[in-house]
Amino acid sequence: MILVTGSTGMVGSAACQRLVELGKPVKALVRETSDPAKTGRLSGLGITLVKGDLRNPASLQTACQGVETVINTVSALPVSYTPGENDIQHVDLEGTKSLIDAARAAGVTHFIYTSFTMDADFPLSKAKHEVEAYLKASGMNYTILRPSYFMEAWLSPMVGFDAANAKATIYGDGDQLISWISFLDVANFVVESVTNPAARNTVLALGGPEPVSPNQVVKLFEAKGGKSFEVSYVPAEALKAQMEGATEPMQKSFAGLMYAYALGDPVNMEETLKAFPMKLTSVQEFVNR
Repeated sequence: MILVTGSTGMVGSAACQRLVELGKPVKALVRETSDPAKTGRLSGLGITLVKGDLRNPASLQTACQGVETVINTVSALPVSYTPGENDIQHVDLEGTKSLIDAARAAGVTHFIYTSFTMDADFPLSKAKHEVEAYLKASGMNYTILRPSYFMEAWLSPMVGFDAANAKATIYGDGDQLISWISFLDVANFVVESVTNPAARNTVLALGGPEPVSPNQVVKLFEAKGGKSFEVSYVPAEALKAQMEGATEPMQKSFAGLMYAYALGDPVNMEETLKAFPMKLTSVQEFVNR
């Protein structure tokens, strides 16, 4: 049995669907407050729903019973963030550690954790890396996936990249290389990690088929849409100052993510794809969609 947490999120829901397609038995941890439409889709796939919350250790102990593999894709950011309650400290750090403890106590043999590549000094990054170390020391087989920037999020209006209206906010000078990755490809790596021996006790940095600079991304959209973009740039120094000056953990973390973007995030996938042969979504394919 496979337990998926974060099952109503982008990566979690895509992983659930793929696991079901492969005939794997799946149960999904969902909150009492989860969107009924999303939980309904999961249950419609034949997935067993288990009520629980990373902030409630007792519910995690129940959820982990009879489970061989745990897949954790949960993060408090950005949708459901509530300071002092549903936040980085209580969910991404303490909650994920509680899930690791519950999994180990229940005899789970493999724990798959979605982290990220960004190493700048901000609360979410610190939480992710502390959890990585905690998982490595747990005694369970582990897989730590560290994807780069999701193209569906970071090339969207949510962060100022509005292709439909030919406007883009670029962090940094725009020439830095980033290995944009589709969340669907991350979900495929999650699913592949369940059975691929190369995933055991390893950390995998994940990116797309080739790094592409933000300025190049703009040109791809301009070529596809036939319209010139209105582009504004936020200097890396300004983002660093914003990150260092922010006092609220979410604000500090968003600034940190933008600062890391401004520095670039290229990922060489050559060796990883030898062990995990799959076709990765290119930025051009994303633009075409």
